Amino acid sequence: MSSPTRPLALVTGASSGIGADLARELARDGHDLVLTARTLAPMENLAAELKTQGAGTVVIPADLSQHGAAAALASAMEARGLAVDVLVNNAGIGAVGPFDQADPLRIGEMLQVNVVALTELTRLLLPGMVNRRQGKVMLVASTAAFQPGPRMAVYFATKAYVLSFGEAIAYELRGTGVTVTVLCPGPTATNFAQIAGMSELTFFNTAGRQVMSAAAVARLGYRGLKAGRRVVITGLLNKITALGGRFAPHPVSLPVTKALMSRR
Repeated sequence: MSSPTRPLALVTGASSGIGADLARELARDGHDLVLTARTLAPMENLAAELKTQGAGTVVIPADLSQHGAAAALASAMEARGLAVDVLVNNAGIGAVGPFDQADPLRIGEMLQVNVVALTELTRLLLPGMVNRRQGKVMLVASTAAFQPGPRMAVYFATKAYVLSFGEAIAYELRGTGVTVTVLCPGPTATNFAQIAGMSELTFFNTAGRQVMSAAAVARLGYRGLKAGRRVVITGLLNKITALGGRFAPHPVSLPVTKALMSRR
């Protein structure tokens, strides 16, 4: 599958949305791909599309909400002799509602995908990049990383973890030839909001001018990844909101977060 002259990228959550568009960006820029997500058919369709761009593609279904899934995925790639040059940790899940009423199983899955699997997969694949003295890692967080999120407390907290983790290891990896980029999109036109129960929130529905397409987010994110930028926040208003959330003494009072609460 993989060409000796083409770098290999692994994209998690590659069945749709930002993950699929990041795979397209990578293929256009000369990468072969390993695609992984829970749903097989959309990835097979994407693989066929990427083949027309000259990209070799391997599809490995994996449910990263299950314990041990990240290690199994890394082992499956090792068994195929696949050495990853670019790791895109895009898979993520969310949920809306008061924390005291949240489904414990859903909370566990959110922590497993957004935090545990992301961390494990990075730890498993990073040493090879460091040994080869080249590689790139993207961690997909969110502008949610910059402030607390009532009614989405766990989701916002997981994205704060991703941002902190990514910035820390980016600092550690200085001089190794390996870079880490944390991508922080704002509201994006994907099916994520509907699956997470966010689609009826004022935050999402009234942000029409702020909602970016997944393709636009992927384009900006990939540009930042290539440049080795540590943090990429997509969109001017998202940057203002995110930086306000980081430095304000009580970020929970920001209009964006208040809007999250307005309908429930």
